[in-house]
Amino acid sequence: MSSHHAQLPLPRRGFLLASTGAAASLALMSSPARAAGGRRPFGRFGSPAARLTPQTLYVDPRGRGDHTTVKDAVTAATGSGWTLVLAPGTYRETVAVDATRTEATWIGASEDPRDVVIVYDNAAGTPKPGGGTYGTTGSATTTVQADGFTARWITFANDWLRADHPEITGTQAVALKVQGDRSAFHHCRFLGHQDTLYADSIALPSFARQYFAHCYAEGDVDFVFGRATAVFENCHFRTLNRTDLAAAPYGFVFAPSTAGANPRGYLVTRGRVSSEAPDAAYKLARPWVPSSDTTARPSLVVRDTRLGPGIDAAAPYTNMSDTFPWQNQRFAEYRNTGPGARITVPENRPQLTTEQAESATRETYLGDWRPWKESC
Repeated sequence: MSSHHAQLPLPRRGFLLASTGAAASLALMSSPARAAGGRRPFGRFGSPAARLTPQTLYVDPRGRGDHTTVKDAVTAATGSGWTLVLAPGTYRETVAVDATRTEATWIGASEDPRDVVIVYDNAAGTPKPGGGTYGTTGSATTTVQADGFTARWITFANDWLRADHPEITGTQAVALKVQGDRSAFHHCRFLGHQDTLYADSIALPSFARQYFAHCYAEGDVDFVFGRATAVFENCHFRTLNRTDLAAAPYGFVFAPSTAGANPRGYLVTRGRVSSEAPDAAYKLARPWVPSSDTTARPSLVVRDTRLGPGIDAAAPYTNMSDTFPWQNQRFAEYRNTGPGARITVPENRPQLTTEQAESATRETYLGDWRPWKESC
């Protein structure tokens, strides 16, 4: 996503122990005792000697599984219906699940997403070995194009930092790009700064359905964006501080790019938005109408969600381009609470009616797919 803040550095830093040493990151804090894996690195999910199913593969950076990297396991898991069980550890690599590898499931073996981290540090403007740059899509640490993908208890991260690369102007750095239909993420974390979580579809006519439950996402500029039909239920979104900026806005939580023909875009329900930035420093959303689809009509409903003081209550929405004002898009709220949800300027806070809210549900958005009933 483009931003007039794109070239400014960010000072916020954390560290994790990666295979290449101490690497800059965001909230990449793992539990040291559990990260070691113990005697049962795969928890209750079997082992190479006692597989859950013949199509279960075990991944462990310490060599106690079938593979030491997620990428190698994905390469081995050709076709449909494979399960990858990931032992605790930091997997510093890029991973792509192409459209042929359908109905895949990835499980963080410790059942704590802090323990299993897939992370890399490409940005849109990072030079590619063969020339050119990666672009926003190519910056993704993990890309999922296949239908029927499910992930549980995993952290997807991109720890590229502006402060480390003042020479790079393309500062979009995606942690996860997901494009497949029926893609579900339970108890996962998505860490980055700009363009953290790219909830998209494989092509413009494809209305990919995605479900995020009990997940955590953090970032600054447009850090949840794309054209998928996506439901975020019981999720926590956190906006990061920015000491490099003299004035607000520091960034934007959502930037949907819903196709005009798609009746439903993003639905956020029973969640919360918190912030480590000053009060009112962030906008809740801005519409993304990409140059590749100028007929897009971004759609976002935020309901039954607590909006903390970091959200600008008087003007929670703004334009990405004045050619496509947010007022002409499909933004609405319903029964939100918290200081960031106070309605002080009614024309800036479009609200659903009670009748309209009856169809703003996970069931309506996701149709015959019921991912909240799936168990592991």
